[in-house]
Amino acid sequence: MTSEELLRKLREQDRAAQKWLYERYSPLMFSVCRRYLKTREDAEEALVTGFYKVFSQIESYTGSGNFEGWMRRIMVNESLMSLRKGNRLLFPGDEDKIAEQHDTFNIEAEMSANEIIDLIGELPPGYRTVFNLYVLEGYKHHEIAEELGISINTSKSQLVLAKEKLRQLLKSKGITQV
Repeated sequence: MTSEELLRKLREQDRAAQKWLYERYSPLMFSVCRRYLKTREDAEEALVTGFYKVFSQIESYTGSGNFEGWMRRIMVNESLMSLRKGNRLLFPGDEDKIAEQHDTFNIEAEMSANEIIDLIGELPPGYRTVFNLYVLEGYKHHEIAEELGISINTSKSQLVLAKEKLRQLLKSKGITQV
């Protein structure tokens, strides 16, 4: 089935097309939700809600841009809404005390992808959310600030603090080349 046929069937609310899309993309989209949400249950809830929105709002996909990227954005937004609902999106640290730093952070250690995801999962929710949005999703600080309702400086400080916390976690695991 071509992507045009799939989109046509999804717009017609074809259950077989919806099932195919869910089975094809749910593992990838679950991993997106899991990066933001601490528990498997919360990530599953965001995934299901996200796919419901994909199916119910398929008309809003205009065809410009990548369809997978459109779905990913929905999953990120659902994950952020879940964090907001539970008041789990805290931003510790005094943003004024964080000096502007040159970004030299790099994870090129002997770690598997799962180990890295687990390590990111150990970050506090605010750090983890900003880190994921900036590093993994490619958002800019002004976009993160707008999405989360925080200042640009808070976004920047949370990223600096997240990287520092990751350095500490890596060091505690015996990895010092970061």
